[in-house]
Amino acid sequence: MTGTAFTTVLVANRGEIARRVIRTVRRLGLRSVAVYSDADVDARHVREADVAVRIGPAEASGSYLNIPAVVDAARRTGADAIHPGYGFLSENVEFARACRAAGVVFIGPGERALEVMGDKIRAKQHVATSGVPVVPGFPLTGLSEREAVERAREVGYPVLVKPSAGGGGKGMQIARDDDALRSAIVSAQRVARAAFGDDTLLVERLIERPRHIEVQVIADVHGHVIHLGERECTLQRRHQKVIEEAPSPIVDAETRERLGRSACRAARSVGYVGAGTVEFLVSADRPDEFFFIEMNTRLQVEHPVTEAITGLDLVERQIRIAEGETLPLSQGEVRWNGHAVEARVYAESPWQGFLPSSGEVLAWRPPSGARVDAAVDTGARVSDHYDPMIAKIITHAPTRDQAWRALDRALAETVVLGVESNLGFLRRLVADEDVLAGVMDTGLIERLGVPEPDRPDEATLARLAAAHIAGGDEVPAGSLWARADGWRLGAADPPQVDFLVAGDAMVSARADAAAASDAIVAQDADGLWWAHRDGRSFSVRALSRRRAGQARRARPDSLAGEVAPDARAPMPGSIVAIGVADGDEVEAGATLLTIEAMKMEHPVTAPRAGRVRLRAVVGDQVRRGDVLAEIETDEGRR
Repeated sequence: MTGTAFTTVLVANRGEIARRVIRTVRRLGLRSVAVYSDADVDARHVREADVAVRIGPAEASGSYLNIPAVVDAARRTGADAIHPGYGFLSENVEFARACRAAGVVFIGPGERALEVMGDKIRAKQHVATSGVPVVPGFPLTGLSEREAVERAREVGYPVLVKPSAGGGGKGMQIARDDDALRSAIVSAQRVARAAFGDDTLLVERLIERPRHIEVQVIADVHGHVIHLGERECTLQRRHQKVIEEAPSPIVDAETRERLGRSACRAARSVGYVGAGTVEFLVSADRPDEFFFIEMNTRLQVEHPVTEAITGLDLVERQIRIAEGETLPLSQGEVRWNGHAVEARVYAESPWQGFLPSSGEVLAWRPPSGARVDAAVDTGARVSDHYDPMIAKIITHAPTRDQAWRALDRALAETVVLGVESNLGFLRRLVADEDVLAGVMDTGLIERLGVPEPDRPDEATLARLAAAHIAGGDEVPAGSLWARADGWRLGAADPPQVDFLVAGDAMVSARADAAAASDAIVAQDADGLWWAHRDGRSFSVRALSRRRAGQARRARPDSLAGEVAPDARAPMPGSIVAIGVADGDEVEAGATLLTIEAMKMEHPVTAPRAGRVRLRAVVGDQVRRGDVLAEIETDEGRR
């Protein structure tokens, strides 16, 4: 900590958090420096900063995780301080040390806090000595398989096996008996080695029907530590938060005080400085009982809901504290106003198992009446190298009910075309009766299952058909295609277009440019049509006459909603494995090929039973929608 004001702050991050930090840096009259990889050369955060420095290739390991490159960028631009955002290097003690060695202030906690809280096992043991309640459990280090089983029995099944390093839910496994524990240990170690380079594991009692409650703390260099209340982060999918709110609907004033005291005690135990979050598990059946999980030594993705109800700019507080200032208020002066909710908008396809999506954003329209922290704008590219979150939408209102209803309206207004998004899924979640009643646990989303895709109505399909016939251009007003009386040149009826909807169903539509005049329509470089209407987004692919004919011959008894004969790429990527031979007979759902994208493997399955005709080989680079295999049947033989 310097005790002097900064003049230049480098933001060692990208996307929406980089833009959000730059916004506050600019408001404070400071000079901002952005860093970027080759994938982000045209990114919004690069354009918004006063100075931008390239730090490496698209891969994060060579750019945003490259400590020497980031520190060198700070030196070259004369930065006094580095704000790490969240993710990447934000909790990396080696990065904090490198900043100190270079004479640049790391806007975050001290090295001791990073070391202690960066290890889940050490953190749990440490805070327990300070009187913070912890979940019963034990580290697996040095234990034999037999000893691990005996300890797990003492803790009590079910148990959660999780990596000590890292986060985001990676590697976590649930075991309900001895055999499951043995398998979980092997699996968790394998994932932990691959994801974090450290296979140290921790076993904890599994809290059934848990709620995830976290407390925002903030501390200055003068020993003052306060909390800013709690956030409810229970709505999660695979341990990744989806929607957060503040305050929690189950935390009363007395429990809030106890949670806050425990969080501040944990922060003081490591001499914490800056903004941080202490996370707790709370039983849905016993909300007055809570257990420490971990401490995140950085700003959280969901910090805007705390800002909304307290009126504080947490990034400004981080900067002021790093400059040596004293906290401007005491615990007794903290006030909470109303209720706030945040939804994370991801480029992903919920109906395809939440596969991440990438590509060019053809249209981006944020909602009115809500705070939007976005990573993209129209024309931006969602890369497959980084986390697919493209925006956060935050609403604030006097009551919880009003805040949630405002969020639903905001989600309905949000337009994202060109990449699949979870907007439709978020709206279903926001309308769920249990969610609205505040009755939830961390397994709620998983129990809802994989959602069905939004499908366009007849009017929207008619509009898309007209646009397709017009050659991919918007239909000009007053043209023959825009006539609403049904007349079309050379035909008694309007032309018909066959579309592939939701990847596997064929529907037909008569072109009518006057239909669905409120729809926003665009076509991407791969020929896929996108539309947004009535708060829902769709993507469809126009089929050639040959493809449509093949589908009809395969299912002559059904002219609508029939299964298409093609297995198509759900996203851009590389073919890394083929599980069948050309000409094999397969059942519907059989895995045909495997695509690698965004450092994950995704199976491509047979849409129906029949004989496989492969159209790709291992090593092929494919685009979303490319035909990878065709499935022949006796009725639909090619």
